[in-house]
Amino acid sequence: MKNQNVQKIAMTGLMAALSYVVFTFLQIKIPLPGGDATSIHLGNAVCVLGALILGGFYGGLGGAIGMTIGDLLDPVYVVYAPKTFFLKLCIGLVTGLIAHKIGRITLETDHKKVAILTVLAAVGGLLFNVIFDPLIGYFYKLAILGKPAAELTLAWNVASTSINAVTSTIVASLVYLALRPALKKAGLFFVIGKEKGAN
Repeated sequence: MKNQNVQKIAMTGLMAALSYVVFTFLQIKIPLPGGDATSIHLGNAVCVLGALILGGFYGGLGGAIGMTIGDLLDPVYVVYAPKTFFLKLCIGLVTGLIAHKIGRITLETDHKKVAILTVLAAVGGLLFNVIFDPLIGYFYKLAILGKPAAELTLAWNVASTSINAVTSTIVASLVYLALRPALKKAGLFFVIGKEKGAN
């Protein structure tokens, strides 16, 4: 159990690094009026992938840490770092809830059911983000930048968040389904939900 906790912490760090790299270096930034920006990226796919592999908390935490660091090091996004941390952690928690608490995906042996549960969990986590990222972002910008800036960027944020959700669902699901057998073979497959109090 202690060894597995160390492995989970190490994998959380790996997910944080991966989400930072994917978000920072593989994004298409779209400048908006007033010096703001939105972006098309696959950072959310890492949050979902982490939640599928490690459980909601550890997976979401890895994605949240990586993307928050990405925000802190970007002068355009630095003010959004607290919002990013909260929302990306929630993507992981929602994905983990569906995958592990409801679907018990790591205990499932039927490949077709695993694929369906993987997609449902990814859709659930990213649908949460499609709804709450623009909504929280609007009120966040309203408090920091004022009403005109918040209204100006809302439509762009809804569009980019929706595109990110679709691409992240596809990428995270395909990568998880491809990695699952390799993780089992390498002894890095975490069975979540079997042990008491698992996330």
